[in-house]
Amino acid sequence: MKKQLNILEVNKAYFPHIGGIETLIRQYSEELGKLEGVKVKALVCRDGRGKTIREKMCGVDLTRSGSFGTYFSCPVSLSFIRNFRRMAKKADVVHIHVPFPLADVALLLSGYKGKVVVSWHSDIVKQKKLMLFYKPFMRYLLKRADIILAATEGHVKHSLYLPEFKEKCRILPYGITPENYISVPRSHVLTERANDKSCLKVFFTGRLVYYKGVDVLLRAFEKVRGCELFIAGTGELGDKLRSFVSAHSMEDRVHFLGFLPDEELKQAYADCDIFVLPSVAPSEAFGIVQLEAMIYGKPVINTSLRSGVPYVSLDGVTGITVPPSSSKALAEAINTLVNNEELRKKYGKAAAEKVQKEFNEKTILNRLYELLK
Repeated sequence: MKKQLNILEVNKAYFPHIGGIETLIRQYSEELGKLEGVKVKALVCRDGRGKTIREKMCGVDLTRSGSFGTYFSCPVSLSFIRNFRRMAKKADVVHIHVPFPLADVALLLSGYKGKVVVSWHSDIVKQKKLMLFYKPFMRYLLKRADIILAATEGHVKHSLYLPEFKEKCRILPYGITPENYISVPRSHVLTERANDKSCLKVFFTGRLVYYKGVDVLLRAFEKVRGCELFIAGTGELGDKLRSFVSAHSMEDRVHFLGFLPDEELKQAYADCDIFVLPSVAPSEAFGIVQLEAMIYGKPVINTSLRSGVPYVSLDGVTGITVPPSSSKALAEAINTLVNNEELRKKYGKAAAEKVQKEFNEKTILNRLYELLK
């Protein structure tokens, strides 16, 4: 009789918490759990303060550990350490998504002797004080890991820590299910909001936080013509960005859409002409939103970060890559695509083909299963 494979997925948070990694761990947990002979449990921390919650969500046994709150972007939870120790005892393989310092500490204290797979999503970039305390635990985790998964070669090449462990590293991109996007009914959600219905539509979606570079995008938009900008998302910089648009008399060309539900967000990707990811710091480690635009055949403008971002949409193949924080270069790239329909079509066609070939979730999940097995 075939032995059951027990997988413990470990991350900071889980759906409905919004984030690229939270979307990824949900995909992994749900889809791996559908395979014959596989049992998946997920261990995370709950949002905000409160006691541990245990629930079943879409077939996944989910434990949201109680938390005292979040500090330096990391939950503080004693129950997480206890839950890790208890749940790891029954796991054949523990799959830890980092950066998540609490998971490193929990592994060290658990006495777990089984297999460990680490998905390295990015270096810790902003919390330099935290690194003084965390670095020994992080090095322990990397030494302890049997396999380290990185989404692109850029994650390994540009990391401050992974090159030392490159013999353990395997490239496993993030993926999407193309059918989930192509099957969504089309709607002119951006065109309806445009002041000039014949204009080209430039689209950005993401949290309105420092590393997303929306301030750079707005400065660039002062220098472009023939298009309107649509910004979907919320965040701490929202009021400041709106004030900039008002102060520079761009209200007729810049639209803040706020939070868009999943189906409407997909319709926005389909309705735009150009997608822009103007991130300015390696905290943007991959940019799944690029894939979501590319599957609809949209050219992407991204930035040459020392991360995985420029490895997803390739400069001169599926779009244009510009230096981060350069509003001048970003404006030139937007103007280039606005004024060249054939180039938009060429990049867009290549973008859709690249997602189907290299970033199809079904293929990626099969590779992940083989690694975990």
